[in-house]
Amino acid sequence: MNSKTILKTLTMSIIMLSISSCDKKEQKADAYGNFEAKQVTVSSQASGQLWILDVEEGTQARKGEVCGLIDTTDVHLKKLQAHQQYQAVVSRFSTIDAQAAAQRQQLQNLQTDKNRIDQLYREGAATQKQKDDIDGAYALNTKQLEATEAQKTSVRAEAEVILAQLQQLDEQIRKSYITHPIDGIILTKFAESGEVVTFGKPLYKIGNLSTLDLKVYISGNQLADFELGKEVKVTIDQSNSENRILRGTISWISSVAEFTPKTIQTKDERVDLVYAVKVTVKNDGRLKIGMPGEISIIH
Repeated sequence: MNSKTILKTLTMSIIMLSISSCDKKEQKADAYGNFEAKQVTVSSQASGQLWILDVEEGTQARKGEVCGLIDTTDVHLKKLQAHQQYQAVVSRFSTIDAQAAAQRQQLQNLQTDKNRIDQLYREGAATQKQKDDIDGAYALNTKQLEATEAQKTSVRAEAEVILAQLQQLDEQIRKSYITHPIDGIILTKFAESGEVVTFGKPLYKIGNLSTLDLKVYISGNQLADFELGKEVKVTIDQSNSENRILRGTISWISSVAEFTPKTIQTKDERVDLVYAVKVTVKNDGRLKIGMPGEISIIH
């Protein structure tokens, strides 16, 4: 092979490499963004000393697991007092029942006497006064029995008020127990055991990292290519020279345009208004919150 042939071959190779390189540079992703996770800040639902907060950053947490407790001494004492009040109120039912039983027996005896005097009055052997006296005594005893029975209604209402108070105290105790709201990883811890916390104070932040959302921004003329549930190609940096390709699904598209955030790239840098889009990607353990990524529509 002569020198001219070698020179020609090298020239063609350089040209082909240049074209290939230009093609790669010209192939832009359809959107760029950063990964974010579903995060929940767990706050105190009670006030008092934080007895226990068993969470450590980076550890796995399961939904519903108890991880902390706020002092419940005062609430338990109030519950004990309310319970004793309830027992005292309920015991009044026995007193009322005994009183009503005696009045019923008395009413039964008066009924017997009344029947006898009514018979004698019809036969002319009893006076009008005797009949009036027995009728009055019977009517009075009937009213007394009704009044005694009516006491149960007020006592029952009083007992129900105390039961409602007990339920409220039970709810306060339940809220003193701190439980994980979702499955996830403890991201940040804001409080330590022994601290005094108030209602609403953040205790820790938990995030679900099993799937992450790549939040990207697209221009209005790209909207036609994006639809909910559509699968897209997600590209992340695997090394300085290699990329990793993942699959994602469009899970949310904003219905309102906004000005392009300064930190976000777009396919067309001159676009002023963009739409936010979230692409849900299953995390194989390599995706991190804040990691950059880009997506390409699969045609």
